[in-house]
Amino acid sequence: MNKPKVAFICVHNSCRSQIAEAMGKHLAADVFESYSAGTELKGRINPDAVRLMKQLYGIDMEQSQRPKLLAEIPPVDVVMTMGCNVQCPYLPCKRREDWGLDDPTGKPDKEFISVIKMIEAKIIALKSELTNW
Repeated sequence: MNKPKVAFICVHNSCRSQIAEAMGKHLAADVFESYSAGTELKGRINPDAVRLMKQLYGIDMEQSQRPKLLAEIPPVDVVMTMGCNVQCPYLPCKRREDWGLDDPTGKPDKEFISVIKMIEAKIIALKSELTNW
């Protein structure tokens, strides 16, 4: 049986969606495939996200990830939008949910870490939900 494909979507694909992709690969690769993408690109993944993911989990997102447009990912089964505070990008899917996460860009590490921990909890819950997909 094929694992469901999950896309983590945000406009710029530079911070929350990248963290979610990395966390999905780290915690749930046995249950689902993780992708992230956006409608506009930043030149690189948010440096604070890169630094804190290395510090907290030993994950170097710059080694295996980069900002991507929606057209660069395969068709997906599940779409999780991050809480874009604007019109979130649309992708066809079987299930769609908005996680409503605040963008930690430019905020202190404490707030950044809080968002990272929320994403971790949501990935763990999603893994449980999709185990028998």
